Amino acid sequence: MTDATKTVAIAADHAGYALKDQLRTVIEEQGLTVLDLGTNGPDRVDYPDFGHAVAQAIRDGRASRGLVVCGTGIGISIAVNRHRGVRAALCHDVTTARLSRQHNDANVLALGARIIGFETARDCLAVFLSTDYEGGRHGDRIAKLDVPAA
Repeated sequence: MTDATKTVAIAADHAGYALKDQLRTVIEEQGLTVLDLGTNGPDRVDYPDFGHAVAQAIRDGRASRGLVVCGTGIGISIAVNRHRGVRAALCHDVTTARLSRQHNDANVLALGARIIGFETARDCLAVFLSTDYEGGRHGDRIAKLDVPAA
């Protein structure tokens, strides 16, 4: 059985699959296991399906962090953020990636394949995976993110 704390669930739509595949090595270089939930080709698919798959893997305890990629990163991050206890951060540089972990305890990194290049995406992912949540004053704010069901 794979250790969920050392597993990163990854998924992308057709616009993001190539970047997702390239970023796999960044995860593996950090000694982590990849749980690839697709897609794996250029055929049109719907990004919510893949965002939901990553969020569900985290909720089910199969992974502790995730990476999602679509054309802009916006749609797939919205899909992920529909899940209680799962926090996706759309990042465009290493500063936002670092702060998403330190201040927001984000557990999913969202990237836009049509927005940033591989080098920036690689750097964002490396920082995201190696940065810890600070806790403290941020805890009360994080607790307010999960709105109770109506």
